[in-house]
Amino acid sequence: MKRLLVLAAAAATLFSAFSASAQTFPGSKPISFVVPFAAGGPTDRVARDLAEAMRKSMGGSANFVVENVNGAGGTIGANKVAKASPDGHTLLLHHIGMAAAPGLYRKLQYKPLEDFEFLGMINEVPMTLIGKPQLEANTYRDLENYIRVNAGKLNIAHAGLGSASHLCGLMWQSAINAKEAMTTIPFGGTAPAMNALVGGQVDMMCDQTTNTTGQIEAGRVKAYAVTTSKPLKNNKVLKDLPTLQEMGLKGFDLTIWHGLYAPKGTPPAVLAQINDALKKALKDPDFIKKQEGLGAVVVTDKRVEPAAHKAFVTAEINKLKPVIEAGGKFAD
Repeated sequence: MKRLLVLAAAAATLFSAFSASAQTFPGSKPISFVVPFAAGGPTDRVARDLAEAMRKSMGGSANFVVENVNGAGGTIGANKVAKASPDGHTLLLHHIGMAAAPGLYRKLQYKPLEDFEFLGMINEVPMTLIGKPQLEANTYRDLENYIRVNAGKLNIAHAGLGSASHLCGLMWQSAINAKEAMTTIPFGGTAPAMNALVGGQVDMMCDQTTNTTGQIEAGRVKAYAVTTSKPLKNNKVLKDLPTLQEMGLKGFDLTIWHGLYAPKGTPPAVLAQINDALKKALKDPDFIKKQEGLGAVVVTDKRVEPAAHKAFVTAEINKLKPVIEAGGKFAD
């Protein structure tokens, strides 16, 4: 009986602490969005847009700051949040790199599925498979035949290890069993990789629509397919492109997505407040318009809920890790 009373008292104290956290959160202390990349990049822009939308969704009572903690493919910033005080005031805003890191880094300092509380998905950016303007193949079917005929003579560019274009290229080469048929050429960023493609120095590239749509519309590259599970019917430039699934690559679905995370152990009541503010922000017309301007689609499905968000990231890790490991190139 005495033990039961002690446990009951402890539970009551814990519940009281969680309730107090919810009542005082966020208080006067600002909420920091840690962005594990440099200022001015696409993830930084998403963070600043979301910070404003969430400030409004919390009635203007919360102060948000964006902290750029760049380096090591996003792992330095992610590790900082994993080790931060679990009070809801330090959050991580990360992209697909959250799922790529377990494959790219063999000595990762944190565990993505164990060291964070999942708060919900934010947006997704589709990707496109493109080729240099001089490439003889004009359709995706032509392209696969061209690769078979010219095996060992072609190359595919990417912006660097762990980049969106690197992951997409790996996934596609693996799906068509063309890893040995094409040489992979890394560049120090998207711009030089794209310039090399437009100039005809490299043959292929797979990158997010944020970087490819303008080049496709201007006719500077050839477009073959999109990587989403469904065609992009609402995109005037890409609406007629087939999906890779339609072209026979069963289950191929790859986007560049963003999600929000808190340190493990953050009180449930605080997590609920943040998730509620996030879901309201994702319905903000100004936020939606800004994301569309980035070529992104705001997430509206069940992945805005923590459990579905975590299930999605788990599936992405399971999808990417074997492909990265098979590629044999790691970031550490």
